[in-house]
Amino acid sequence: MRVLVIGSGGREHSLVWKIAQSSRVEKIFCAPGNPGIGEIAECVNISPEQIPLLMKFAVQEKIDLTVVGPEAPLVDGIVDEFRKNKLDVFGPDKNAAILESSKVFTKRFLKKYGIPSAEFANFNDYDDARRHILSRSKPMVIKADGLSKGKGVFVCKSENEALDAISAIMKDKVFGDAGDRVVIEDFLSGEEVSVLLFTDGKTLLSLETSQDHKTIYDGDKGPNTGGMGAYSPVPFMTAELSSRVEKQILIPTINAMNSEGRPYKGILYVGLMMTEQGPKVLEFNVRFGDPEAQVILTRMKSDIVPIMQATISGNLQDVDIEWHPQSSLCVVMTSGGYPGHYVNGKEISGLDQLKDRPDTQVFHAGTKYLNGKVVTSGGRVLNIVACGNDIREAQKRAYDAAGNITFEGVYFRKDIGFKAIVER
Repeated sequence: MRVLVIGSGGREHSLVWKIAQSSRVEKIFCAPGNPGIGEIAECVNISPEQIPLLMKFAVQEKIDLTVVGPEAPLVDGIVDEFRKNKLDVFGPDKNAAILESSKVFTKRFLKKYGIPSAEFANFNDYDDARRHILSRSKPMVIKADGLSKGKGVFVCKSENEALDAISAIMKDKVFGDAGDRVVIEDFLSGEEVSVLLFTDGKTLLSLETSQDHKTIYDGDKGPNTGGMGAYSPVPFMTAELSSRVEKQILIPTINAMNSEGRPYKGILYVGLMMTEQGPKVLEFNVRFGDPEAQVILTRMKSDIVPIMQATISGNLQDVDIEWHPQSSLCVVMTSGGYPGHYVNGKEISGLDQLKDRPDTQVFHAGTKYLNGKVVTSGGRVLNIVACGNDIREAQKRAYDAAGNITFEGVYFRKDIGFKAIVER
């Protein structure tokens, strides 16, 4: 098989790494890829937004399977275009991708089908949103409606924070058109967990659980980011609780999408808050989470390619997933200043020292070659992923590995996995 992976981040590096282990695969391309991906696949200088060029490449190179990493091309209809040309592509079509592209749609969808979530209101007028904020108790959560690279969610503890959030979204347009509408939700307290599943629109196959660390600073403080680290599995997610999530949220969601005439095929990411009243949906993503993919895929024992093929063909009931028993933990190393302003082009040292560690993987996210050297090229630069017999051992190995890598301004949280270790 010849496989094309679309994207250039840590998620895509982990996907290429996993796909490369398949006995079915003889050649992998990645568009556009990054220096780490380039060590195991052929990088192609086409961006994820250039759908006609990607399709032309897939036809010319006789690609048997295309795997779409980021959300933007899915929302723009890349799956629809590939399917028109009878190309096998893994991911939901544009109609189904609305679960991520519009938070307003998603909140209305959840309410319509009685799927547990926070109470909400949505607004396209700043003054109306302001009046609502003044009338509601705090804390509250404010979200930009459209795609915002994981940064469009504001947990506001005070009235002033909430007013600043809607001003940034609706007046300053920090997220562009994605902020034309906002969702204002009641705050939910509890523990967050990420649940991912394969589905062909009929059958669903859940992956192992993980927990992301979204905020920039230790102790879950500071502004939201695209994700500062993750671990898997999540200790409090018992078999009983996972079964409850499946019955109350996952199955109803897939069935409801069919009822809406938006059958869902691909990977679905469900962000949940485990409240005292039970699990409630925080968000949907229509692709692998980042950095959740990095910790989940390092624990997956099964070949991922036949699972993806069964998802596309509608035969998911014929496959299963085996898992390695170890725990996995990811530390995201970022450029100084992220998620605000940061400077690219800083030389990265120490990568060679980690190549022979069997329990550690370095997945590149924001890197590029410059004058023959690997330099920073993004806010989230590297993902250091380590496995261990438990979360504590995986954490120790990941931070030990991270200590070998340096670049000017490097920053990473020092407490990834702390909740799992405290609980144990």
